[in-house]
Amino acid sequence: MGECDALFDDANGDLAVGDLDSAVAKYRRCVELDPDFFDGWHALGMALMKTGEIREAIGAGLKAVTLKPNDLLAWTSLSQMYVKDGQIAAAEDAKSNARILSLGGKVSREADGDS
Repeated sequence: MGECDALFDDANGDLAVGDLDSAVAKYRRCVELDPDFFDGWHALGMALMKTGEIREAIGAGLKAVTLKPNDLLAWTSLSQMYVKDGQIAAAEDAKSNARILSLGGKVSREADGDS
């Protein structure tokens, strides 16, 4: 298990016991170590949303959907972040992408082997 994986597991543990600040710090470190770590960006966004850091959460959410544009959960989470920030039009756009994916469609063609 690499450093990023260990940090991610520790952050998930912190999140489970309600230590959001520690979880956020560890998720941030994960994405610093591996900027293409989808799960790290998604988890960071969700943890930031829980701490009220909505604008930064949106940034992490956008990075997640950029890395995996056909991930239903990432679009659903991004929609929630936009709602919390009062950006209803953007929330509806993200929700539309989630709806397309939930019906078996694709938002974007992904590179070979990405999932």
